Amino acid sequence: MDTILIIEDHEDVNLMLGQALTDAGYHVKSAYSGVDGLHDIKNNTYDLVLLDIMLPYKSGDEILKEVRTFSNVPVIIISAKDMVGTKIDLLRLGADDYITKPFDLGEVVARVESNLRRSHKHVQVNRVLQYKDLTIDDTSKRVTINDAEIDLTAKEYMILEMLLKNVGKVFTKANLYESVWQDEYLGDDNAVKTHISNLRNKLKKANPTKEYIETVWGLGYRLHKD
Repeated sequence: MDTILIIEDHEDVNLMLGQALTDAGYHVKSAYSGVDGLHDIKNNTYDLVLLDIMLPYKSGDEILKEVRTFSNVPVIIISAKDMVGTKIDLLRLGADDYITKPFDLGEVVARVESNLRRSHKHVQVNRVLQYKDLTIDDTSKRVTINDAEIDLTAKEYMILEMLLKNVGKVFTKANLYESVWQDEYLGDDNAVKTHISNLRNKLKKANPTKEYIETVWGLGYRLHKD
């Protein structure tokens, strides 16, 4: 049974959503503030999160931004804000879907079902990526060198995953920025360079005897084939 967390401060709305999802066969947990919701996500495993934006103490967009640093759990935003710009901003932050209040409960359940199907399909095709003594487990998002776990940020992980899925392919700074940051590259390469440097340092600390990421001068970065 899939478990869904509802983060919504209005008790009647929270209860209404919870009842509809329970009736649809899901296990439901409720949080009524941003702080409690974020704590729940950090300390429990959920298959999907329904997240309101206007929350006390910690807003929904703040929660979403922080969640995406450590989890790929599907997040559906539920908000009274119906502005296109707001939706785009939240989708870029990592939201998987957006439902506008007032909503139809049948639509909410259908959106939940659709996002869970996509999530489960993604899990089914996940695989373990191997390069030298470096391993990435797509399912657990665990990165290891010689079985020692490496603690990476979300963007460091995404960069490394792209390189491992395409060993030998050169990625320009623009390629990496637009894929990982999901934004237009305007020529400022500081963000990419900083993340590559931090990533290299973490890998080298785990195994000082090997080099993993190669700089192709004038082009970009790659994992070179042995």
